[in-house]
Amino acid sequence: EVQLVESGGGLVQAGGSLRLSCQVSGFTFESYAVAWFRQAPGKEREGVSCITSEDRTTSYADSVKGRFTISSDNAMNTVYLQMNNLKPEDTAVYYCAADPYLICTVVHGIGVELVNHWGQGTLVNVSS
Repeated sequence: EVQLVESGGGLVQAGGSLRLSCQVSGFTFESYAVAWFRQAPGKEREGVSCITSEDRTTSYADSVKGRFTISSDNAMNTVYLQMNNLKPEDTAVYYCAADPYLICTVVHGIGVELVNHWGQGTLVNVSS
């Protein structure tokens, strides 16, 4: 059974930093991608960042470029999202997702409907 478990969320002041972790298990596909999404109250879920298992190519939404960094361990069992210079508009529930149909165009809002495996989410609350 595929499992994705996020951790690391919490309350942080604007300008601060936070690192999220996503533990991935039960995923046996040779090539896939893991992405971070977020959903703020009253808004649609949006792709934030993505990393591929094939070559560790990374992608970012325009809203987080230069502030967030996605990375993984060698086996891609854990995927991280380092968030720096956090802003109140970053407040959201953050989810990790993985799927053989997941392509990193999800950071542009394309292909999100094809993602089947999601974590439970972790709340990030950035205060002003």
